[in-house]
Amino acid sequence: MPDDPEPAENISGGAAGGGTAAEFAPGEAATRAEAVVDRLGELYWRKTYGGQDAFECLVRTILSQNTSDVASQPAHDALVDRYGGERTDLAESLAGADRSALAETISPAGLHNQKSARIIDIAELVLEEWGSAAAFDEYVREGDPDDVRERLLAMNGVGPKTADCVLLFAGGRPGVFPVDTHVHRIYRRLGVAPADADHEAVRAVLEREVPAEKCGFGHTATIQFGREYCEARTPACLDGLDECPLSDVCDRVGVDPDTGRVVDPAEAAPDEE
Repeated sequence: MPDDPEPAENISGGAAGGGTAAEFAPGEAATRAEAVVDRLGELYWRKTYGGQDAFECLVRTILSQNTSDVASQPAHDALVDRYGGERTDLAESLAGADRSALAETISPAGLHNQKSARIIDIAELVLEEWGSAAAFDEYVREGDPDDVRERLLAMNGVGPKTADCVLLFAGGRPGVFPVDTHVHRIYRRLGVAPADADHEAVRAVLEREVPAEKCGFGHTATIQFGREYCEARTPACLDGLDECPLSDVCDRVGVDPDTGRVVDPAEAAPDEE
């Protein structure tokens, strides 16, 4: 295994975001979903995650909502430079932040007024309920994962993908497979999940059929695959099936390489499924 083949642009942050390269015993995959994840692991990387600061991970993931890592990373870096510091409790610092100043700081991430309000609200909540970012981090790492997920989902602006990213990258919880737009599209297009499945239904399939220790890198490697090969409008298979490394395990639901027609899997005609 390379030391860290994961790019820094990924939501987990590559080497800087924590996680360690991992090996898994070879063998026959028990499910089609596991076979896909194994193939992605061979194509990209296999890592176990955990170790990010939970509150900062939460803030980073909120910044990434409805935008790309290219846009959210500078916003995150500017936020940490302005409000963080080695001896600074980031939650305390952000809870006392001026909203307009914070919005200006994170403006590269887009929706900066909405996101700044959410971040301040969540920082205040973390201080009120846990007392500090460090105590919140301990709760995410050691609390019952179902309870942690429920508490995260109750926060303003925190959806399932954001909550699951915190559980995975900060808590290091096995068996968590966050579903973003790439994951949602790809596993329905592959035929691993039902064509009309929503994000939570796709997550249920993957967390049931992918071994717990493989869910983390399955998530990040799927994102990379979506960026490089299986884009929403121009999947690589349109240029020929040999252009995609997963073409032999893909049902291409909603994609017709012969005509170039590409639709969301849920919109595919029955004879395309």
